[in-house]
Amino acid sequence: MKLLFNLKKIFLQTIAFLSLQQLFAQNENIRLNQVGFYPDASKVAVWVGELQSDFEVIKQNKKKVVFKGKLSNQRTNAISQKTTQLADFSALHKPGKYYISIGNKGFSYSFEIKKDIHREAAKASLKGFYYQRVSTDLPEKYAGKWHRAAGHRDDKVLLHPSAASKERPENTLISSTKGWYDAGDYNKYIVNSGITMATLFSLYEDYPEYCKDFEINIPESKNGIPDLLDEALWNLRWMLTMQDPNDGGVYHKLTNPSFDGMVMPDKAIKPRYVVQKSITATLDFAAVMAQSNRIFKAYEKQLPGLADSCLIAAKKAWAWAKANPKALYLQNEINKQFDPDVVTGEYGDRNSADEWIWAAIELWITTKDDSYAEQTDLFPDKNLPLPTWSQVRMLGYYSLIRSEKLLTPKSKQALPALKKMLTDFADGLLAGVDQQAYHTVMGKTARDYMWGSSSHAANQGIALLQAYQITSDKKYLIGALGNLDYLLGRNAVGYSFLTGFGSKQVMHPHHRPSEADGIVEPVPGLLSGGPNPGQQDKCTTYTTKIADESFTDDVCSYASNEIAINWNAPMVYLTAAIEALQKKF
Repeated sequence: MKLLFNLKKIFLQTIAFLSLQQLFAQNENIRLNQVGFYPDASKVAVWVGELQSDFEVIKQNKKKVVFKGKLSNQRTNAISQKTTQLADFSALHKPGKYYISIGNKGFSYSFEIKKDIHREAAKASLKGFYYQRVSTDLPEKYAGKWHRAAGHRDDKVLLHPSAASKERPENTLISSTKGWYDAGDYNKYIVNSGITMATLFSLYEDYPEYCKDFEINIPESKNGIPDLLDEALWNLRWMLTMQDPNDGGVYHKLTNPSFDGMVMPDKAIKPRYVVQKSITATLDFAAVMAQSNRIFKAYEKQLPGLADSCLIAAKKAWAWAKANPKALYLQNEINKQFDPDVVTGEYGDRNSADEWIWAAIELWITTKDDSYAEQTDLFPDKNLPLPTWSQVRMLGYYSLIRSEKLLTPKSKQALPALKKMLTDFADGLLAGVDQQAYHTVMGKTARDYMWGSSSHAANQGIALLQAYQITSDKKYLIGALGNLDYLLGRNAVGYSFLTGFGSKQVMHPHHRPSEADGIVEPVPGLLSGGPNPGQQDKCTTYTTKIADESFTDDVCSYASNEIAINWNAPMVYLTAAIEALQKKF
């Protein structure tokens, strides 16, 4: 009898233990920002699966329930047809570390509620650029365990025959040091640097006070210049070397003829070339240099003459562009004419109309010379395409709005209509979000998922923040925060796309140093490209072609899991701007 009693007791204890295991099993179908939430901001998690009724927020010790709530009605993901429900716990304000629990379905990844919750992610996203620096050692003091030797001194770069001129014949050696590695590869591209620099500079112009206290432990820290600008200067000084001093044209890129293998930068020793001057590179350069003049005027003491040099370079570039409006960079055509063939990233753009708009606006603001606007149709239509490397006019529109106090009477005339266009665009982004499966602007349509979809989400967030700056309407701020939640885990694949952040974070980005350095963790602060149903890399580890799920955390996946400077820049802007505005929620 006693034996039977003991067996029954053991059985019941086992059942209880298994029930607790089930209750506290990790369930990846509870999707949420894996970093956390501000005390007074919206807080939403998403359950993916069959209908459930209740949810709880539990202290991290898994013992104390601090909040109970009802899940929303089911929503259907228009892309995958999967059903979701929202767990809204915005009413929980108390700082702490928590889990979400849904019935007997287990619990979420842990998260934290506290002020400044995204500050470390913002700092890491900016520090990501430091890890991409060319031509310098990264000492352990600044780079931690990801320290490395310098690669690509770039002090003896060859002129490719496509770039040859009378003053600089083929195979002339030039020095073109510094800059950032563009992406997972080791080349440097002016076009992609253009949008990247503009986005970082725009963060500084929009939130200068926040940026002054935005330190990331780089060699230049504490030098009287904000770290954001110090880091941007590393690339700006390289960009200046890419302008031909004889005519003002700008070389399209500095590159190997072909991509390096998966080796560390100091082991990549192929010859490097600058290639043909192009209209798009030159206009992007002109825009960045005009914006740089406005910013670095305030740092004349620390950087004597730099602001003036940038404006001179911008004007020379504009003059070259006016004289060479058809100088498109067509890599296949170049390879038919010249050796060696160049097969690295083309950044080929067959239409320079948007680059003309952007460059004209930046020069117009900086010089107050109305002739720049008169030479270009600044508002050819009412479309507002989000910024990408191949579509940059929105960058100019942002500059016009933020520079209202600097504008001439003529340029101010355009502002009321432009502000309305931007707020209408933002309203379009927000339309229907309350019916979306993940309650985010990102993912309303399968068209959101292209190469670099993560940057698309971040740029949507920036557009919403611009609308907030115009109107002070909190709905735009909440929408922007929702897209940051998307990037940090509230999405259809459940990944945090920022390396170093989140319980389920990207671990195997297509990034040569992260693959070759022998360290388990990838370089931190890098934004993965995100879902891309194009799957151009032919990587075999994708499990679906559903647009918002077409992602694989595999180094082979340069289509969905590469990193790039023009993707990191809007992540820096979005996280830092939301940090700066957190008291407005």
